[in-house]
Amino acid sequence: MERTTLEIIAPSVDEAIARGLEQLTVSRDLVELEVLDEGTRGFLGLGAREARIRLTLKAVDAPEQALTPPQTDPASQPANSNALLEFSAETTRELLAKMKLPAKVVAKYGDADENGETPILVDIRGDELSVLIGRRAETLNALQYILGLIVSKESQNWVQVVVDVEGYRARREKQLRQLARRMAEQSVRSGKRQILEPMSSAERRIIHLELRSHPDVTSESVGEEPARKVTILLKKK
Repeated sequence: MERTTLEIIAPSVDEAIARGLEQLTVSRDLVELEVLDEGTRGFLGLGAREARIRLTLKAVDAPEQALTPPQTDPASQPANSNALLEFSAETTRELLAKMKLPAKVVAKYGDADENGETPILVDIRGDELSVLIGRRAETLNALQYILGLIVSKESQNWVQVVVDVEGYRARREKQLRQLARRMAEQSVRSGKRQILEPMSSAERRIIHLELRSHPDVTSESVGEEPARKVTILLKKK
């Protein structure tokens, strides 16, 4: 199977990697990195050149039967956006059936991002589905990664797929935003930086977005995947 690649241009290699992982919605250990151009800051901003990298999704052993749509006739494969939604939902049902987890699956399109790309949102509802989430959402992210590969192959283009179970991601986002504000207040009171627990690139992004307009603190990611963390520190005045 042809693997998905993504080229990113940013002011630095680290920022390019962060942007790429955010777009692919995967952690650093699930991609192969190739630095095409490390870039340069130039002299006093003159002659500066941005960094350019290529991220390639690593191959995974997805279930073979899930790589094809429920219909066996190639002519009946999805040919429009609504059919791609149904393909995403049905493929999810097949994956869950192999895991012996009956559930209700609904797929819809989300809001377009700043690049005009529209993600497919797959919502899974049912009883006793906590096993689908796993520790730090590792199982949920793995399912999302595999489904994204299958749907992208069907579409013949990269498609961002976001999988949620019983509203977990919405609840987790709310918790992370509350955590960001609470730790920012603690940083202001103590005058010391606050280091959060390791998080995925998607969760770190929520923290950064929540604090980007904060008047007193800023945030940055430190460390290496999969133990990369967000640090909250006072702004320099």
